[in-house]
Formats: sequence, C-alpha cells, structure tokens
Amino acid sequence: MCAIAGAVDYKKYNLSLMLDTLRHRGPDESNIVTFDNIALLHNRLSIQDIKHGHQPFTFKNYTILFNGEIYNHLELRKFLKDFAFKTLSDTETLLYLYIKYKENMFEMIDGMFAFCIFDKERKRFFFARDRAGKKPLYIYQKDKDFAFASEINALKNLNLTVDEEDINLYLSTGFCESGYKEIKEFPPGCFGVYEDGVLKIEKYFDIFKFYKKEKIKDFNEVLHLTDDNLTKSVKDRLFSSDVEVGAFLSGGIDSSLIVAKASEFTKLKTFTVRFEGQFDESHLAALVAKKYDTNHLVIDIKFELKDNIIKILNNYGKPFFDSSAIPSYFVSREARKYVKVILNGDGADEIFAGYRRYVPLANGWDKVAKYFDFLLPLLSPKSRGLQMFLYRLIRASNKEGLEWYNVMLNDLFIDYYDINIENLDNFIKNIKLNNFEKLLYLDYILNLRYNLLVKMDIATMSNSLEGRSPFLSKYFLESVPKFDKSFKIRGLKTKFILRELAKKYLPRELVNAPKRGFEIPLIDWINGELRDIIMDYLKNGFYKNFVDEKLVKSIIDRKIEISEEKRAKILYLLFSLEVWAYENRIS
Repeated sequence: MCAIAGAVDYKKYNLSLMLDTLRHRGPDESNIVTFDNIALLHNRLSIQDIKHGHQPFTFKNYTILFNGEIYNHLELRKFLKDFAFKTLSDTETLLYLYIKYKENMFEMIDGMFAFCIFDKERKRFFFARDRAGKKPLYIYQKDKDFAFASEINALKNLNLTVDEEDINLYLSTGFCESGYKEIKEFPPGCFGVYEDGVLKIEKYFDIFKFYKKEKIKDFNEVLHLTDDNLTKSVKDRLFSSDVEVGAFLSGGIDSSLIVAKASEFTKLKTFTVRFEGQFDESHLAALVAKKYDTNHLVIDIKFELKDNIIKILNNYGKPFFDSSAIPSYFVSREARKYVKVILNGDGADEIFAGYRRYVPLANGWDKVAKYFDFLLPLLSPKSRGLQMFLYRLIRASNKEGLEWYNVMLNDLFIDYYDINIENLDNFIKNIKLNNFEKLLYLDYILNLRYNLLVKMDIATMSNSLEGRSPFLSKYFLESVPKFDKSFKIRGLKTKFILRELAKKYLPRELVNAPKRGFEIPLIDWINGELRDIIMDYLKNGFYKNFVDEKLVKSIIDRKIEISEEKRAKILYLLFSLEVWAYENRIS
C-alpha cells in the first residue's frame, strides 16, 4: 500500500511538496526517479516483501509505480516462468504481467490497485485502476501540463479552477469528482495510455454486463458460490501480507462473516468500537469474538469534533458530505495503534442489497406507489420512520433520471434547488435494467465510487492503515450481479443469501439483526457542538454562487417544513463545501 505521483516537465512542480503531502499514505520509504523531463514519485507503506519491495521498480525500459495489493500474485507467477524474479513483491509480478499480457492481464488479477507503468523508450504512460475503485488515482491536465497523484491534495497547488458542474453534482447528490476542472478521477475498471499529450482510456470491467447475464436461480448453487468466494477472498487477503492483518468487527453480518472465515486460517485480532452516547453493538461483536476465539479489543472513542473536524474534511481535498467519515477516521486512528492492515465489509451492501431502500423496488411496490401521490399532503416531510419511508417512496415513484436517484439516495436539495446535470440525468434514464437492479448498479458506479470507497480510503490511509475488502473481490463482482433478486431481497429481508450463510457461521442473535451503520448524531452536532463553527464557515458564502442565500437562511431558521434530519444534512453539506472553499482560498 502506497502513494504514487508523477509529472511531465517536472521542473514546473514542487516534487518535495507532493511527496510530503502524500507521506501519510506511505511513511516507511520515499523515492523519486526522473527520466529526461519525467518524474515518478513513490511513498511506501511496507506490507509485502518489506526488505526488497522498493519502488519505483524498473525492468529494462519499464518502470512501475504501484499503489495497492494483488492478492493472487504468487499464484500468477506460474504464468511468468520466463522472468527471473528478484523479489517476492506483487509490484514485480504486476510489471511482468503487463509486459507479457498487456491489457489481457486484468482478467487474471484479483486486487485493489492504481498503477502507472512508464515506458521510457516510447515516452508512454500506462495507467490502470481496480474494478471497484478501491485505490484512488487523480489526473491533472491543463493545456500541455500533465500530472497524477493518489490524492487531490497532492495536486491542489497547481493552476486550478472550480468545476461548477461538479459542485452542482455535489449539492444534488452529496458527492463529486474533485471540484476542479483540471483534476479528474481516473475511472475504476479502466486502463489508459498517455502519449504525445493525449490520454486515451478504455474499460476492461463493466459490472453492468454481469447484471445482463442469465440469472442463477438455484438456492444451493448461490449459497455454495457465496461461501466459496468468501473463503477465497478472505484467505487471499490474509496471506498476501508480511505484517499482521486484523479485522473490524461491528456486530453486523458482513464483518462477522469475514471474521468467521478469517478465523479458519489464523488467530485473528479483532476491533469493536463504542462511541460515547451512541448505539452500542459491542455485545453482538463479543458473541462472534468468543465463538471464534479472537484477540478481541473493544475501543471506547469519544468524538473530539472541534479539534479534528476541519482536519478530517481537509483530508479529502474536495467537498465531502458523508458525516460517517468522522467515526471512520477515529476508528482507523485507534486500530492503527495495533495493526497495519485491517479487513472490512465494504461493498457488501451495494452488491448484495443491504439497504432498506432496495426493499420496495425488489418487491415492485414502486409500481403501485405512483398511484398514491394524493397521500403526499398527508405525509409530513418532517415525519420519520415508516411515514418518511412511504413519503420518499411515493415521491420517487413519480420521478425519473437523476431526480429519482436523488430521492432514493439522500433526498437533499431536490425540492428547493434547480439542478441541471443533463449528461448524468440522461445516462440514468437510459439504463436498461429494472429499477431494483438499476439502483444497485447506480450505487456501485456512483455512491460506492465517489463516496463510500473514498471515505474509507482517506480515513484509513490518513492514519497509515491499509483497509482490505473481501466483498469487493473479482469473484464477488463477477458473480453476485447474476444472482436472482430473491437471493438479495426476500420479503422485508435485505442481503438474504448472506443471512442464510450467517446461519451456518454466526450466533443466532446476529442473523436477523437490522443493518446499522455508524449511528451519527448529526442533528445533535449541528444544533450543538458544531453549530458555531458551521455558522462561522457559512459566513464565507461560497455557496451563494450556487444556492439562494434566502433559502439557506430559511433552512437555518426552520422556516421551511423539513425534518430535522434533512435540515442537518443540508447544513452539513454546505459546511463541507465552505470548508473546502475557504481552506483552498476559493472564492
């Protein structure tokens, strides 16, 4: 696990500053190599072949920069017997795979990765990123200037301008790409070539194609496939490390299944966190820890908001709305005191259908709900629980495109803010899937990519901790979309097949426990500890370039009929935008 960066005409750039900005991602070793006007930068967090796995790694005309892990790389060396290996590092395996197989290499590898291979003879860059986008890669292009880095912050001192459409996307959905016109995220599941001033990108993995394949409808086949894939995915992520691997254990099904599988192979160190004054699942986690005899640690965390909130938001380099980034940061900070690598359950909800919003679509209720829009005036937008669920379902059933997705996802500014993101709107309208699979697909390519994986990558790597996600393995991404929907949602049950698998491995109390993420007391924070700092940042007024100031004041003063939860989300959304603008001197 590392940080990578590079530049053409590198004397224009402050390379030392770029390295320093990324040092938290790789504090163990830093290196810069140059070829004529090309600079390649690397910070290393030593996980595999600690003694010999130095980067950049060069073989003949090729030099590779690699951030990530290739979990099956030793197995793949049997296809590379014509190379004389010097290390046990997956970096060397990856380079030789490219030399021998070029873009066909991606069918073979399971891992999380963002890498660059520079061919100094042809003066050509080859880039690639993993299927889901676990490992980040950002490209800076302006006129003939070209640079890249693992984080936006390593590029923020360059000549940048605000991307208004990207900010509109943020205010609409809660996520954005970078906030800048000149910085684009290299897309997941793609490879690309930069040569003679032109970057050409091609897709090697598209989960949409697997949703279109014939469905697997046999229960035993689906159960065994899920069981086998989880075993392999967890095992590979345990043994492709020369340092101890721990696991987050939340008390939920996803992390508990991972712990159950990992315990078949090793005496595991597990971590459960308790947050002061919040919902406590440590008793459920303790049942799993006892069953599998893990070295279990319960960490009590008190949110130190005022001292850390600006730092946490600044880590992302862009406006970042998801407030669960706060507990994710503190959890990662504590876990790093004990281990360097951690297993997590990321991705299970987006492919196995773990959110409550999937239930009505899988059951076809949205087709009926559209006939009940006359009930909307009777369902207060201030309501919570079942009433709010019905309110959003009926509203969504009468919308399409981006508006439909926004109501299903976050339901932020949609009623008050005129959004015009035509390309994304048309894209969503033209997806040829039923609404249930369409929502799964969109959550994978949008919410997982721009929000959830970014959240965990920055939360862990800002603390020099590597997170590994078995549910995002090649094997799951290529199989679960083919499962019949009845194995994902069964009646009111989410993640049905994982719950069935849980019956085999987990205590009964966990099997039908409802999904709970971090229980963020956002309303309390907005009205309490964060109130003054939020109001101070809102005075800077960058948001006024996009949103009516009177509207925002009405929301602050509770003169618009919305729930306290929605009010808190909108104010936090604007606060994060203002922190980004102010801290980066954007007006």
